[in-house]
Amino acid sequence: MEHTQPDRTGKRSRVTRASHPATAFRQEPPGFARAVFGFLSDAEVEGLKARVEDILADYGVAILHPQAHERLLAAGAQPGRDANRIRLPRGLIREAMAATPKAVRLGGRESRFDIDLPRADKGFILRTGTGAHGYVNPRDASYRNMDLEAVNEIAAVANTLEEVGFIAHPFVHGVPEKTADIHSFGRLVSRTAKHVWMQPYQWENVDYLMKIAAIAAGGEAALRANPITSCITCSFTPLEFKFMDTQVILKAGEYGVPLHACSLPSAGGTAPLSVASMAIMAAAEIVGMTVMAHILAPGTPVIATPLMFTLDMRTGSALQSCVESLQAASFSVQLLKRGWGLVAHTYGSGSDTPDVDVQGMAERALLAQVVALAGADILGGIGQLECATVFSPVQAVLDNEIGAMMRRFIRKPSLEAEALNWDEMMQVRTGGHFLDSAHTIATCRDQLSPRVFRRQGRDDYERSGRRTAFDEAREAALTAIATAPEAGVLSEEQNREIAALAAHADVHIVAAYAGAVSVI
Repeated sequence: MEHTQPDRTGKRSRVTRASHPATAFRQEPPGFARAVFGFLSDAEVEGLKARVEDILADYGVAILHPQAHERLLAAGAQPGRDANRIRLPRGLIREAMAATPKAVRLGGRESRFDIDLPRADKGFILRTGTGAHGYVNPRDASYRNMDLEAVNEIAAVANTLEEVGFIAHPFVHGVPEKTADIHSFGRLVSRTAKHVWMQPYQWENVDYLMKIAAIAAGGEAALRANPITSCITCSFTPLEFKFMDTQVILKAGEYGVPLHACSLPSAGGTAPLSVASMAIMAAAEIVGMTVMAHILAPGTPVIATPLMFTLDMRTGSALQSCVESLQAASFSVQLLKRGWGLVAHTYGSGSDTPDVDVQGMAERALLAQVVALAGADILGGIGQLECATVFSPVQAVLDNEIGAMMRRFIRKPSLEAEALNWDEMMQVRTGGHFLDSAHTIATCRDQLSPRVFRRQGRDDYERSGRRTAFDEAREAALTAIATAPEAGVLSEEQNREIAALAAHADVHIVAAYAGAVSVI
């Protein structure tokens, strides 16, 4: 049976009774206190802040965008040691950091998927992994290059995960390489009512991506009023900003889209082989991008996004889940949140192993705990394997479970008398119990019940054919894929407009790289 329901644009999309509806996010109860742990004292945070200001003011950053370079100099920046480098005076840094919004709205196409950060319940939100070139088929665990069908399946699964607040588009094959981001983003926004993270691959594509977001939102004015997308802008470590990523800042301001200011230092490679130095490098680049946004796109919300890697000095491979990367993630989140009050986003899931295995579960559980306790607002990387290069829907379901446990873990248990059930505790008889206690009956439903993790005794386990959490997660992923609405969430008109933009990009951007000029 089929019916239609309006979205925020007033247009109607098909929903079937057989479809698995997108799931709204879990909320913590009022009065929730968040447990926080970090390596840094307040004095150490202030010391690292001073180091960040020193490197920006005394050495500076390289900006390869001529217009941005000129505007920053006009705003008070000083020339650096070489032609592209500029130094950011401490007064300009402090002005920008004070003026940058400390709250961010990540809108959904339906209001139940709106995300306001920091969250009112003091928790965090998850987002799926991005950038993956490979895909693990949940049906048989076979591996293939990421494609548009895989994007459909990622959206279908992520739509059913209560802890996943927004979805990132991956790199897809089977389309022109130079417009792969346009095809992937266009497909994803047509398949989810949740917020979508945009990741441009080159500067010519940014306008196309923003226009697709505006189509999905119901127009440019609707996008500005409720941004259904947010966009990553990256530094080129160490301390350099490419033309494309600076163009992203300009366009984000034009379209009213929040920015994820992302630094990706690799200790031993693009950053010193030191946890503290890696955190300084990431914070310096993020603060630099925030100053740029303040000058180039005033009032644009900025989400601090340090994604920390460490080179394995034996092999040269980048690692995201080694001890050093975990410590650096904690350092950087503490520094950016406590030092400047920014909303913080980092990897809260992921592993360095290529499979859904016991090593990966241990690595991602530890990573989630470290950054959640440090105070991160967004834990990224749900479903990603092999140092963020592969996506697995089964792993995404398992990560959602870890996320639910972690959100409950950082909820500080109450010490109020009512929570202690003190009077009854003081009167319990010898050999007594609390199974029939009014307090137990009243509070038992607050226990976190797992969705796919197993709690079985040996007999039930054997009778099930030794069914594991992996089996449950695989079934959940396949059910989500099988029951996803075929038509997606946009109208036929919106889908046609997005397809036309993608086709235009295929012709003109590819032609531009062959020597022609492209303007949309």
